[in-house]
Amino acid sequence: MAGIYIHIPFCKQACYYCNFHFSTSIAKKNEMIASLVREIEIRSLSSEKEISIISSEENIETIYFGGGTPSLISGNDINFIIEAVKRNFKISENPEITLEANPDDITLEKLNDWKNAGINRLSIGIQSFIEKDLKWMNRVHDAAQAFNCIQLARHAGFQNFSIDLIFGTPGLSDNEWEKNIQTGIDLNIPHIACYALTVEPKTILNKMIQSKKKENIDTDIQAEQYLTLMKLLNGAGYEHYEISNFAKPRFRSRHNSSYWQGKNYIGIGPSAHSYNGEMRLWNKANNAIYTRSIDENIIPFEKENLTQSQVLNEYIMTSLRTIEGMDLDFIENKFSIDQRKRIESITKKEIESEKVFFRDNKIILTNTWKLFADGIAVKLFV
Repeated sequence: MAGIYIHIPFCKQACYYCNFHFSTSIAKKNEMIASLVREIEIRSLSSEKEISIISSEENIETIYFGGGTPSLISGNDINFIIEAVKRNFKISENPEITLEANPDDITLEKLNDWKNAGINRLSIGIQSFIEKDLKWMNRVHDAAQAFNCIQLARHAGFQNFSIDLIFGTPGLSDNEWEKNIQTGIDLNIPHIACYALTVEPKTILNKMIQSKKKENIDTDIQAEQYLTLMKLLNGAGYEHYEISNFAKPRFRSRHNSSYWQGKNYIGIGPSAHSYNGEMRLWNKANNAIYTRSIDENIIPFEKENLTQSQVLNEYIMTSLRTIEGMDLDFIENKFSIDQRKRIESITKKEIESEKVFFRDNKIILTNTWKLFADGIAVKLFV
């Protein structure tokens, strides 16, 4: 089984904490949609592994529209892309087809268009239900729209959807964060993804912090708010199936789960990444270079051939983030008994310090240490 990620490189949002493309003319958008469809065709026809990524026998079980603001393109455009995928690849019987959307883009008319186009899951960038928090993040939508878009989605018949919430923003009190979480619980949201605010280089937020115009983040507060998050959502019946992701039964994100399970996926569009277990590839980010190359039937990408050590390290990193944990039997069968013994030896100290525990030949992070998963994973790297 494999997935396809469609990167839509347009964004009208000028968030402080991200660095993205901005919206462009209708003509440029149409050109980009045509290029995305052409890339799908090029990949399906190619016999080169670094182009096709997956075998012709593999089923596509998930399609994910992400990137900047996919909800800026029309239902017709979405349908045009989905139909191109169906023409050129084998599709599973009930594929998960997700669209990322901002609350201010969501109307009943658009929701109906997306549903008719084939979208059956939404990922909504709520970020917060608190007005001052949204203003701090420079979001376009307000708290009223955050509430309203959920009701509209349900009214349009979407039962499978996720919201994003961000914690650890300066000025967000513990009580306010609890209120955000409880709001998601009270609204019976099927899937909630929560992320600590990070400060990336070359973003507006980073520049404002450096110039003392914005307060810096406090990692101790973020850790406390993460513990609160786990306590409240676990208590409300959500399955904490990945470090940042919580789902009601049967509402896990199948697409994101495929990343953590090491399944193959194809990235379509500028800056989109692909993976097939042996190599990692990424399209060039420049829109003009991308569309010009596609016009010449060339996918402008760079690649990295992965060593066995890199594949193992990636498995360690991703598996430790999941509820299932790191499977020692899998490591022995895919890599070697020596690697299994090496990891078992190292993790003895982590078990003694209650950072991880051992169950069914799997190593799993304790709740307290989930926020530090990357640091623990690095200790186990080859």
